[in-house]
Amino acid sequence: MLRQLIIISAFCFTGFSYASNTSSDLKPEAEHPLTNRAVVHHLYQHHYSRKYMNDEFSEKVYDRYLEILDNTRSYFTASDIQEFESLRFQLDEAIKTNDLKPAYTIYNRYQKRAIERLDFALTLLNKGIKQFNFKKDESLELDREKAPWAKNAKELDQLWRKRIKNTVLNLKLAKKDDDKILELLKKRYTSQLNRIKQINSEDAFQSYMNAITHTFDPHTQYMSPRNSENFNINMSLSLQGIGAVLRSENENTIVERLVTGGPADKAGQLKPSDKIVGVAQGKDEMVDVIGWRLDEVVDLIRGPKDSTVRLDIISGSGQSEKHHEIAIVRDEVKLEDRAAQSETIEIKRKDKEYKVGVIDIPAFYADFEAKNANDPNYRSTTRDVSNLIKDLQKDNIDGLIIDLRNNGGGSLAEVNNLVGLFIPKGPTVQVHYSFGHTQVLADQDPAQLYTGPLVVLTNRLSASASEIFAGAIQDYGRGVVVGSQTFGKGSVQTLIPLFRGQMKVTNAKFYRVSGESTQHRGVIPDILYPEIYDVDKIGESALEEALPWDKIAASKFNLQGNISNSISTLKQQHEKRILDNPDFTYLNEQVEFLKELRNDTIISLNIETREIERKETEQRRLALENKRRKAKGMELLTELEDADKDDDKDDKKENEDSEKNKSEDALLLEGGEILVDFMKLTNRAS
Repeated sequence: MLRQLIIISAFCFTGFSYASNTSSDLKPEAEHPLTNRAVVHHLYQHHYSRKYMNDEFSEKVYDRYLEILDNTRSYFTASDIQEFESLRFQLDEAIKTNDLKPAYTIYNRYQKRAIERLDFALTLLNKGIKQFNFKKDESLELDREKAPWAKNAKELDQLWRKRIKNTVLNLKLAKKDDDKILELLKKRYTSQLNRIKQINSEDAFQSYMNAITHTFDPHTQYMSPRNSENFNINMSLSLQGIGAVLRSENENTIVERLVTGGPADKAGQLKPSDKIVGVAQGKDEMVDVIGWRLDEVVDLIRGPKDSTVRLDIISGSGQSEKHHEIAIVRDEVKLEDRAAQSETIEIKRKDKEYKVGVIDIPAFYADFEAKNANDPNYRSTTRDVSNLIKDLQKDNIDGLIIDLRNNGGGSLAEVNNLVGLFIPKGPTVQVHYSFGHTQVLADQDPAQLYTGPLVVLTNRLSASASEIFAGAIQDYGRGVVVGSQTFGKGSVQTLIPLFRGQMKVTNAKFYRVSGESTQHRGVIPDILYPEIYDVDKIGESALEEALPWDKIAASKFNLQGNISNSISTLKQQHEKRILDNPDFTYLNEQVEFLKELRNDTIISLNIETREIERKETEQRRLALENKRRKAKGMELLTELEDADKDDDKDDKKENEDSEKNKSEDALLLEGGEILVDFMKLTNRAS
């Protein structure tokens, strides 16, 4: 029945009057209708979800396509949208019949409107900077995803005038002179104009196909032949680069996360949510990349090993923007840089000191090449952690922390094996496939390497395999999970080659042994820490059309401990302890402060107002920092630049030491305190 939905070709597509094509209009290539057929066929054959091609589906594709093309509502006018509106419930018919005319009609209009806007921007800049009255009280709404479409071209002119004025104002506040500002912006918009004019039929086709695939879920994607050469090009940088996962948002390139052990992570200067607005090779001139496609920015950042790339970064949230330039030496992410590492921390209770072992696991890895070559000493997460546990046991630790913060996942086999170190034999994770089969992965070895008290640390960037491990430890009652809610990446993708390009399709979901999915919701820790990251921007729940959380039947497994009765007491002890903890106080206040900045999306275009707001923001940040320093007996700062310099010193020292100074990690130390509380509650502490 599903196949009939796809291959039916007798529908007559009506209800929209196509504008006659000009010689410059993009048109589908001969292979595109066949590729459309193949993409839809594989979606219905392999995707985890079952969707019907009906009006609801058509509406979602239509809305997603407009969002891909103009998510800031800066190009199309209300009359354009009104003209397209008849397509809202008819795209399903076009998709079934491989009719691409609606897609190209919308795309050609987008290209035309984009050229008009960029021409307007350059015409405006030709009038110079003095045209802008920075003493006038007017404002700009930064969040335009839900804004009404502009009524006409004049309304768009006003929007673009304000946008350009805001950009000029930002650069003036960054102490750039008018000539430099004018030169930079003319180059920026000229570059964007050239790129828009160079758009080809394949670009339009890929955008439309991804409007279709993303209606199924955000990880399902069509890749053109160009992007198929490296299917990760739209999601992450090559490991022979700087090691960062990037995303595109409102014409900006945003750092999603850093690859642990990669050059950017080791340099310590690039952070999640930073905007990359410029890229330079070595000592060459900085290239402005605002408005560039993500794959083009990726190409510019990637490069030969040992070469240097310079990045112009904007850090900050909401209205607070701060430019700074960083340099990173490109390199490959070596296995040893991502390998698990251990240390011990001391937790004092009255006259007693407890020695807590800490194992930091940046990723779930395995040297498959060495393993296939029958190298008896091949490296893997489980092998490395086993050796580290044995060494810690020789050091007579009282308890163990497994630190999975920022661990983005990796090998499924490795997480299965790692869980086996802490439980007797039993299931570790269930994989439920689109065709209905459930595969249960299990540890077959009844031996347990470590049977002592255990805490697992997580944060928002703990994803995929990390969530499987944390979920299994929680379900078995084997330890206490502490930290913040994990990412929620509980889906599995497979690559499907097409005769032209390829597809990445979500074909399965992970489920815990309890039957609960790790998808969307992630793992909820037993004891929650303040959420550092913006959950509206980072995490599976932040992605549109993300597959939902659900449950399947639980696997048969034996509880290893009933810690549920202890959780309430552990929470009370934790909350009492952090009341007077200056680091947790600072963290909570910083989180609330950043929320305020993010929620304030209307920005003044009056230079005096902006300077006052910026000064107030900086003073508030300084006050929060000094409050923490005073409580810890540290030297107070006179201005925030001192804090930044201090941070730079800390970053430099971390690089020289080639590891993070965990003794100053308040979240880790509190994990140790919770572990000691747990030991005492369960009579496992002397």
